[in-house]
Parts: sequence; C-alpha cells; structure tokens
Amino acid sequence: MSHETIEIRTEDGTCPAHVFRPSSGRGPWPAVLFYMDAFGVRPALASMAERLASHGYVVAVPNLYYRSGAYAPFDSSKVFTEGPERDRFKGMIASISDAKVMRDTSAVLEALDRLPFVRPGSIAAVGYCMGGGFALSAAGTFPDRVVTAASFHGGGLANDKPDSPHLLASKMRARVYVGAAGIDPSFTPDQEARLKRTFDDAGVKYMLERYEGAKHGFAVTGHPVYDRDASDRHWQVLLRQLQADLS
Repeated sequence: MSHETIEIRTEDGTCPAHVFRPSSGRGPWPAVLFYMDAFGVRPALASMAERLASHGYVVAVPNLYYRSGAYAPFDSSKVFTEGPERDRFKGMIASISDAKVMRDTSAVLEALDRLPFVRPGSIAAVGYCMGGGFALSAAGTFPDRVVTAASFHGGGLANDKPDSPHLLASKMRARVYVGAAGIDPSFTPDQEARLKRTFDDAGVKYMLERYEGAKHGFAVTGHPVYDRDASDRHWQVLLRQLQADLS
C-alpha cells in the first residue's frame, strides 16, 4: 500500500491529509473522502483507510484538527470522565464546525483533482462518529461530486442546530447509507425519525440500519467499544456500496 501526506492550503491554514492508494497498478482510482471520528487521525484510523484503499480506491483522510496545531493522542480511558483530558477532548471537537469542515472539503477536493492517480469526477464520502455527519453534509454541499455517502455510528445527524446535516437533504443526489449504533445517545430514536422523514420528503435514496447491541464507535479499530461482528458487517456494506456507485 502506498501512503503519503500532502499539505493542503485552506482558508484557515494548512491541513495535512493522509492519502492512501493501491501499491500495484497505475490508476487512476476513484477517490474516497474519509472523515475522522472525534479522536482524530491516528494509526488505528490510518489502518482502516489503508484497508479501504486496498480495494482499489484513493483514500484521503484530512486532519480536521489542524487549526489547533500539534496535539497529543487522546487517552480514551479518560475522555469519558470529568477531568483535564475530557476538557481537552471536548475543546478539540468544539474547535471545528460543519461550515469549517465543508470549507476544508472544498480544498481537499481541489487537491485530489491535482493528483494524477485520482480518477476525475465522482467521489465517495465516508465518516465515523462526528465524521458521519460530515459525510452527509458533503453529499449536500457538493452534490455534483459526491455520488455515494456513508455514515457509521454518526451522531447528531438530525439535531436542532442550524447546520444539522439533515437540513441539506433537498440538495443531496448521492445514495446514502446510515449505519446507526443500536446504543447511541447522540442519535436518538427521535433523530432517526426526523432523518427518515426529511430524507423521504426530499426523495433521498437512502438506507438506514440500526446495528442492534453495538455501541457508538463500534466500527473503529482500537476504540474501547469496538465490536468485531458489527465492524465486519459495516465493511461488507461499505465495500458493496462503493463498488456499486464508483465502478
């Protein structure tokens, strides 16, 4: 597997993005924009992107926390209890917004378009946890580029804020998959009902499934609540959707 880090100039600074592609063949390959979860870019997330790239894709993983400068890895055993590490974790999440990430996405797309091994045109957007919402927002913000989008254990997908992803439903042309955790206070049954209603009203092509028994974060390798069976299921769904929509 080939891996490089590219520096992408954005409106707010320079965003490093990890780019993975197959080590054999010359391409060009279709691009997948991989939105990180709240724990940021780290080896576990990179290994997932590498696995995805091995199926014939260029996978770009932008470090969305670049505005905060260099930061130490989060201690997952401490972010769920009150204390300095939880405060740091919440502060990093608060440092970005949907609007900021969509501006970053525009710059990432321009950078991908300049890479000779990236196939021009249609791309996929995939995200985990908070990244799941960004994947849906990308589908609504860049409907001419994003033809397929997938959110896994995404939180706040149909919240009450003015930048909630579901509010972009009328602009989405992509096929959308939402793999919700069975146990997830950040995506309640009320949000699920609202998302379905909005998608139905807008005519979005979508599938929403609950991974019963799995907790928020189930798909991410190395996460404290990683669920092998649910994660294996998510890989099957994701690869099948990408093959159908990016072939």
